[in-house]
Amino acid sequence: MYKTIDSSRISISELMLPSHSNFSGKIHGGYILNLMDQIAFACASKHSGTYCVTASVDTVDFINPIEVGELVTMKASVNYVGRTSMVIGIRVEAEHIQTGEIKHCNSSYFTMVAKDENGQPAEVPGLILNDKIEVKRFLKSLKRITTKLQRKAEFDNTNFSLQDYLKELEGYRVKIELPENQA
Repeated sequence: MYKTIDSSRISISELMLPSHSNFSGKIHGGYILNLMDQIAFACASKHSGTYCVTASVDTVDFINPIEVGELVTMKASVNYVGRTSMVIGIRVEAEHIQTGEIKHCNSSYFTMVAKDENGQPAEVPGLILNDKIEVKRFLKSLKRITTKLQRKAEFDNTNFSLQDYLKELEGYRVKIELPENQA
């Protein structure tokens, strides 16, 4: 079974209240992450038709602060599907209600895993990609997954040698003071 991206696309909007702010008066990043997790769940569950859990969150960059009184809109869509997992792309925008000015505040990627009634990974429908942007997002997700797997293979390898990498740290604000048994 295959589904279009449009069939599970979700958008939510919420007015930012003083109770959502941090000590500097801006909307707390943790609150925004909580909303992002909720919309990722809703989008993934809508696509898969099952309960979904968050497996990982990739690339959370807070680009612009969100102010109290702004209307935050989050848009989520399935960017990639594996056998049981999905990458949900989320865009966060804040609108100044009086002026109508909209600013991009965050883009992020949540990897969600579909679960069956026994809590086991469940197969998800494939994707029908029907425009160039959707194909590009799928390809970008593939690239992020490949890079993540390569990094894990490189640094989690039992043959990893710290000596091979020490030269790369030159020029950074770091001082290496390892015990002799770790050198």
